[in-house]
Amino acid sequence: MGIGSESGSGSGSDDSSSSGGWSVARGLVVKTVVLIGGALLLKRLTKSTTRWDHARHVTRSLSGEKFSKDQAARDPDHYFNIRMSSCPAAEMVDGSKVLYFEQAFWRSPKKPFRQRFYMVKPCPKELKCDVEVSSYAIRDAEEYKNFCDRSKDQRPLPEEVIGDIAEHLTTVHLKRCERGKRCLYEGSTPPASFPNSWNGASYCTSELAILKNNEIHSWDRGYNDEGNQVWGPKEGPYEFKPAPASSMNDMFSSLNFPIQQSIEKRIEGSFVLQE
Repeated sequence: MGIGSESGSGSGSDDSSSSGGWSVARGLVVKTVVLIGGALLLKRLTKSTTRWDHARHVTRSLSGEKFSKDQAARDPDHYFNIRMSSCPAAEMVDGSKVLYFEQAFWRSPKKPFRQRFYMVKPCPKELKCDVEVSSYAIRDAEEYKNFCDRSKDQRPLPEEVIGDIAEHLTTVHLKRCERGKRCLYEGSTPPASFPNSWNGASYCTSELAILKNNEIHSWDRGYNDEGNQVWGPKEGPYEFKPAPASSMNDMFSSLNFPIQQSIEKRIEGSFVLQE
């Protein structure tokens, strides 16, 4: 009895020790997994955004169909409802993205009054900015009308696009916006740096802001030698917002956006017809 009792007591002690060892081992394994997972998550969260990441984000934000409908409804005396359409057209050897860009009045989307190529790439390292957006004239603009509305097999090929990039017009340097601001990126052209001769101008300026939800604010103005503004809106930038699919039919309804009889005369004197 005594021997049996001692033997039973020893076996219980061994089982308890073994069980405790497994518990410690499991705890160490769980802690190790948690630490490794946490380290991987932290690495992913703290991974720095590259210059090309910023360029890709701006490219995506500029692309698509947008309208200034809301702004024109608020202030029809100073702003038109303009359709802005942009999409990828080619890629340069250095990775820069080339976008085709056009603007037209909402009533005549097939007749754009402004056509451009945009080239989007990271800013040069020596400049204190994130993304460089340059605009270029198109060698044969007529061939590119409604480029983004066509099927891909009906568009000029990427190599043709690159060959049709003509005169350099402007360059805007974008920086990430400070915390608390509505925008994601904003920037402008250097003062008086790009020549322009339309309507008595000697130079032009451009301001561009990329907001959340792919909203774009664009402000182009022309000035004469005396520094007086001779074309472009004076009250502020045009505000282009992506149109919800459900509201596209309403876009062309006179119930939501009344057509003023004098609009044609106003359009004739508007800066947006030509630069």
